[in-house]
Amino acid sequence: MGKKIAVLITDEFEDTEFTSPAEAYTKAGHEVVTIEMQAGKIVKGKQGKAEVKIEKDIDHVYPAEFDALLLPGGHSPDTLRGDDRFVNFTKEFVASGKPVFAICHGPQLLISANGVRGRKMTCVKAIAIDLRNAGADFYDKEVVVDDDKLVTSRTPEDLPAFNREALRILSAT
Repeated sequence: MGKKIAVLITDEFEDTEFTSPAEAYTKAGHEVVTIEMQAGKIVKGKQGKAEVKIEKDIDHVYPAEFDALLLPGGHSPDTLRGDDRFVNFTKEFVASGKPVFAICHGPQLLISANGVRGRKMTCVKAIAIDLRNAGADFYDKEVVVDDDKLVTSRTPEDLPAFNREALRILSAT
């Protein structure tokens, strides 16, 4: 049975860090739901190659509605973590114990939600010190899986491994 995956996303996301997982999840029979401040808005990737129509606004969604959470990188997570609604959604999601998939700068939302302490993780080099300072166990590898609940990767080059592990976890839950 397909899973429902929440995606917290806004302008300046890293194009393929949304499009590649979304395509893989949809192809495997899962539903991908984009969430931002305003439903119906079109958000644009920082490479100018992807545009995404937002399906739900953050004020009308709850972590309990979803089976997993995707946090694409780019500038999007840094923007979203400035809004307590997205931080609280992420915090509740982490507390639920459901799977979270974060790539590149995606872990910035997890840092703001106090969701990284003691977790095995990776991320883009630019925020590795932030992850360490927030208490994560950092590994510079293409994909790091923590307790089959958290999948993290560094950059778009790591997407094949990131998608593989996320799909493995989705099929097992």
